[in-house]
Amino acid sequence: MAEPLRSGFVSLVGRPNVGKSTLVNRLVGRAISITDRKPQTTRNRILGVRHGPGYQLVLVDTPGIHAPTKPLNRRMVAYALAALQDAEVVLMVIEPVARAPFEPHPEDARVLEVVRKAGRPAFLVINKIDRAGAAEVLATIRGYAEERAFAEIVPVSALTGQGVERLAELVIARLPEGPPYFEPDQVTDQSEPMVIAELIRQEVFRRTEQELPYATAVRIEAIRERPQLLMIEARILCERESQKGILIGRGGRMLKAIGQHARRRIEALLGTSVYLELRVAVLKDWSSDPRRLTELGYPEEG
Repeated sequence: MAEPLRSGFVSLVGRPNVGKSTLVNRLVGRAISITDRKPQTTRNRILGVRHGPGYQLVLVDTPGIHAPTKPLNRRMVAYALAALQDAEVVLMVIEPVARAPFEPHPEDARVLEVVRKAGRPAFLVINKIDRAGAAEVLATIRGYAEERAFAEIVPVSALTGQGVERLAELVIARLPEGPPYFEPDQVTDQSEPMVIAELIRQEVFRRTEQELPYATAVRIEAIRERPQLLMIEARILCERESQKGILIGRGGRMLKAIGQHARRRIEALLGTSVYLELRVAVLKDWSSDPRRLTELGYPEEG
């Protein structure tokens, strides 16, 4: 008789830039969510699947919960809140609190209230312990233990892997018995064009400054297979002519750098040679236009 399988959905929530995507990538064992030091890198729900003996763990990486001001941001927050509803376990990810006496970050307090309202079993994951002193980590554990909102409090470093396997064991133990949701070799729900677009967008985040990364989206125009070569046409969309000039750069240098580094990442992920043709186009105020948002893969929740 086959051993019962534990399976279920685990949603990661938190304010922007606390390391949710890095943690999902570490748990899955490969990069399925883009990461950057800039906040609000993740824009949509992204599923990562971890397979193991007797379990299938479906991790839901969500955009950071924040006070939204634009239609795009409102949709991002809506995706994060919706991800809580079907989760077997919610992981609220924070950083160690440096201030004394202990006081949660105001945005963490907002997320905590959301987690309480969801009414799902919740773990507190204190990430980035590799960058904090032991006293800060202990003070954070004590401070949040008084909230009595969490079944477990687990310190980890998603960057180095410290504590991550213990977190995985605790989460898996909470999963109910159930069917597998994905095939054994599937590690994400993202389609190939979505993955390619995200890798290009990651390079835009890494190479541009201030508000420009947040005003860009990537649209895959065509993917054609040739013998031992994948030919990709993609367009980086921005909202202003001035932004287009920055993305192209003097003599085309910026666009060339974005394309070269994105191509290498795509090749490493897909295991094939890639020809990447990148263009830049202005789509005025796309991040404030509900119709454009839906067309670009950010539909309204529900």
